[in-house]
Amino acid sequence: MQMREITSNSKSVVFTGHSVGGTVASLSALWFLSCLQSLPSSFSVICVTFGSPMLGNESLSKAILQERWGGNFLHVVAQHDIVPRLLFAPSDSLFPYLCSFFPFWHSSMSNPSFKQLLAQCPDEMQAQFLHIVLNSLEALSAGGLNSGQGNLFWPFGSYIFCTSKGSICLDNAVSVIKMLHLMLAKSSPSSSIEDHLNYENYVGQVYWQILSSKNFQEDDLPDSSYEVGIALALQSSDITPCEAVSGPAKDCLKLAKQMGRTPSLNSANLAIALSKITPLRAQIEWYKVTCDDSDDQMGYYDSFKRRGASKKNSKINMNRHKLARFWDDVISMLEHNQLPHDFHKRSKWVNASQFYKLLVEPLDIAEYYRSGEHLKKGHYMEHGRERRYKIFDKWWRDRKVEGNPGNSRSKFASLTQDSCFWARVEEARDWLNRVRSEGDTRTQSLLWENIEKFDQYARGMVDRKEVSIDVLAKNSSYNLFVEEWKDLKSQLQLFPPHFPSLLDGGGSSSLTIL
Repeated sequence: MQMREITSNSKSVVFTGHSVGGTVASLSALWFLSCLQSLPSSFSVICVTFGSPMLGNESLSKAILQERWGGNFLHVVAQHDIVPRLLFAPSDSLFPYLCSFFPFWHSSMSNPSFKQLLAQCPDEMQAQFLHIVLNSLEALSAGGLNSGQGNLFWPFGSYIFCTSKGSICLDNAVSVIKMLHLMLAKSSPSSSIEDHLNYENYVGQVYWQILSSKNFQEDDLPDSSYEVGIALALQSSDITPCEAVSGPAKDCLKLAKQMGRTPSLNSANLAIALSKITPLRAQIEWYKVTCDDSDDQMGYYDSFKRRGASKKNSKINMNRHKLARFWDDVISMLEHNQLPHDFHKRSKWVNASQFYKLLVEPLDIAEYYRSGEHLKKGHYMEHGRERRYKIFDKWWRDRKVEGNPGNSRSKFASLTQDSCFWARVEEARDWLNRVRSEGDTRTQSLLWENIEKFDQYARGMVDRKEVSIDVLAKNSSYNLFVEEWKDLKSQLQLFPPHFPSLLDGGGSSSLTIL
């Protein structure tokens, strides 16, 4: 109930926290996002952390990316702050130092005057603490960044690195770890401890830099706009060309830029591929028109289901397979993070996938029942529906709706708005056959109730003109259902002994629907 209240009264929610509180904020945001999956909502969730330790390993990072949640998390990291880097070091070697420094951080957050307590920590202890974390990061950066396997912690989401000279944002995990190492390599022992308490200053600096359109030093900037971008990012990182970390930092930024650009290029290439398969979709649309206008009056669905061997039918079936392969490839790329994190929210792809689903899924249903798969596996809705259609359902539910979606139609839809309508028809016809022969009164009553529910649903679709004209074709499966349903109710009225359970309360309401 609380979830529904929040999503109905607000358009977005922000989770935020500093230090360990940032980890709690991330966990809360993950829980909230998982709960939202069961709600038809385009609700916005943002999590912003400041100086937060790492939360999970590469498996968690991959799961978050696969759910398209990476863009919901923004982690702000100060230039010298050791806390976001802590958990890359062995926990047993950290424990003695954490017992000293966490009380200092906690006390200083509640009362800034406690910052002087840092002087009570020996310089040697501070230096050893920094040395342990820095060595662990250096070893990780040098050897094991092609995969997070074996590492207990791995970044997810976007990271903003703040310095006195500006800020940079990275979302590639390998680049994030390398930059965590390179920036800490410039730190002094005391700054690595104190910087954990400086986020208010950093946020203020970034805010001021944005407002004042801070000018960058333009001396010796390269001619290439790409190189200029790298140079300005280095400057914002407070790394000068003469420093030892300059070369690795530049390579790190180039990697991040390259990895960040690849999803956008893939998206652009997919748009070209989509335009190339449009003729396949157009041929199926033309096929639908010819079926709906055919003298056999079977309509789109039943014409394909009962099709004979012909070049035209083979061509349409081949197009169906090619379109399925294209959209399966799109989903695979999305789940392997080869596309932008908001790809599934872009109207171009939401609308294209919805049109594909409404046009082609009826053909998949027709093929499923034509080939007798329902006799081997069970009905389509539960046992035959392809995963891509379920994914496209979610994209459509979660889309941003503009204007008034409740406007009534003045004519029948070009495509039936429930892509599973024909699967429901097939199941309802099966219920009709079973209710005649069913001996168990309880099962018979349940079947009757299911038939009534479908009949009401289908009539509502027709009344709202949310079906295509092929649904109402004289020899369509839906019209056959309507006729069979009428016959069954007539038999119930004329020969009540044949359906005693439906006259004893279980299906008595059916007598009023004549």
